[in-house]
Amino acid sequence: MSGVFASLRARAAAGLALCLCLGLAAIALMIAFGASPSTAQSARTDAAAHLGVASCSGSTCHGRQEGDGKVVRQDEIKLWQEESTAGGTHSRALRLIGTARGQAIAARLGIGDATQAPMCLGCHADPAPNRGPRFQKSDAIGCEACHGGAQNWLQSHYTVGASHARNVAQGMVPLENPKVRASVCLDCHFGSADPGQFVNHRIMAAGHPRIVFEMDLFSTLQQHHNEDADYAARKGRTDNVRMWATGQAMALERALSLFSTPRIGQEGIFPEFYFFDCHTCHRRISDEPSARPTGVPNPGRPIPDGMPAFNDENMIMLSAAARVVAPELGRRFEADARAFHAALARDRGSAVAAAARLRETAGALAEAFSRRSFGRTETFAIIDSIASEAISPRFTDYEGSVQAVMAMDTLLNALVNGGGVNGNAAGAIRAEINRAYAAVREPNSYKPLEFRRALGGAARTIRTLR
Repeated sequence: MSGVFASLRARAAAGLALCLCLGLAAIALMIAFGASPSTAQSARTDAAAHLGVASCSGSTCHGRQEGDGKVVRQDEIKLWQEESTAGGTHSRALRLIGTARGQAIAARLGIGDATQAPMCLGCHADPAPNRGPRFQKSDAIGCEACHGGAQNWLQSHYTVGASHARNVAQGMVPLENPKVRASVCLDCHFGSADPGQFVNHRIMAAGHPRIVFEMDLFSTLQQHHNEDADYAARKGRTDNVRMWATGQAMALERALSLFSTPRIGQEGIFPEFYFFDCHTCHRRISDEPSARPTGVPNPGRPIPDGMPAFNDENMIMLSAAARVVAPELGRRFEADARAFHAALARDRGSAVAAAARLRETAGALAEAFSRRSFGRTETFAIIDSIASEAISPRFTDYEGSVQAVMAMDTLLNALVNGGGVNGNAAGAIRAEINRAYAAVREPNSYKPLEFRRALGGAARTIRTLR
């Protein structure tokens, strides 16, 4: 993960306007190793045939070499294939598992050639069950993996009088809807309950990178379109803070759903450790009499010392956002989150029951966020909340702190994109943002107190932009 945050810091240093277009090679690696589309059945019609990238690649469609189309760029295939940016990650997903690292992981798992193994192909190629004659497995994660099988809308979506609403009615996935997009992205970048779609602890132990998800950031890195007046007329303007908040809520909802699934939530006599905070277990061990515990008490986790903690990175972000947007629902969420952590110290039955209550509350937050417009005042308030005395003490482990620093960057970018902050003024605070990135650069040397200071410094500096 160290390369991921070195690249993120480079993104920050390059300036807000430019950073939206920068490629992050390490994040690209992380994205490509994520889980793949398969379970957002409510969002798309996977029964429709996937016709393949070649069906979209005509020079009058999406296959131009220059983004000079009147309605859409028309060079989307070129951007999808771009080797030097994170925007080309999906096209590289299959090739990635054929590298030495991918094959080494497959060898440790005993599954043969990674590029032929169902355990890998379910994540690194479009798993469409219905494939047209031009569909190619080598396309990896092609257009339809996100936009839905094009069998029923390919010929009509560009005709005179075509509308986005009609395209959606014919099976195109409405990715402008934050809940729909989150559902699709989480299938790729968190996991699903379908066979071959879940990166468990055993796969990570073989060398697979840790899964991490932040919808607005990843959407920015993968964006192949311009949000011009035409786009706004058809689909509306993107509210980046809404995307961020909804993504956090639905990531937790997905985690709790998978945790509660019997065949996924346990591994033999053990719980499935994928769901737990890696660094509550992966700490330095010493038998020396002078050794001191390296853990820092976390007020959000009422569990005994020595127990692995459920990964609460999304819970922390949700708590911070809910305090601003939906205080009453936020108090219910806080109570349910604490009850879930406490139930993990008792038995699986209690934990699954508590997970169901917390999942329901997370779903209510996702619904509230997805219907809410986030302005300048709310965005500044969420930044303050993340670094507040109520939330900051919960940054005791690496995963939660990773989410916090990505959130700070994402929320600041949202302020600039929305015209709430002058881009030149925002550039002046990049040193503080970079300090926060540096604090999570290397997971094995992570120091929570130093991170809290860096995060607080970034938040205080961002406040000056009000």
